Amino acid sequence: MIFQNILDKLKKRWEVSSNFEVLIIFTVFAITGSTSAYLSKPFTNGLGITKEAFGWIAIPIRLIIIFPIYQVLLVIIGSIFGQFRFFWKFEKKILKRMRLEGIAIWIEKKWF
Repeated sequence: MIFQNILDKLKKRWEVSSNFEVLIIFTVFAITGSTSAYLSKPFTNGLGITKEAFGWIAIPIRLIIIFPIYQVLLVIIGSIFGQFRFFWKFEKKILKRMRLEGIAIWIEKKWF
């Protein structure tokens, strides 16, 4: 009962119509998070950003570098799962909150 209430709230908030779509969206978030976490260490090591070289500050640097990669992966993986519209809308909202909505406008003009 409680789980169904949560699903209903998510469907309304995310403007999706089925529990299956919610499951797909959760799956995309999980795969994207795991993929970006997996890629973060070799990527930052390739740039020379290691704990040995930077100490404790390497972790925040790694997060800052990986954040845009995560955002791009989210749209790509979401598209593979047939949820491009949802994840593009999600990305535009994130960019707007970061006051970078010009990037979304530029992408839409160039690619859509």
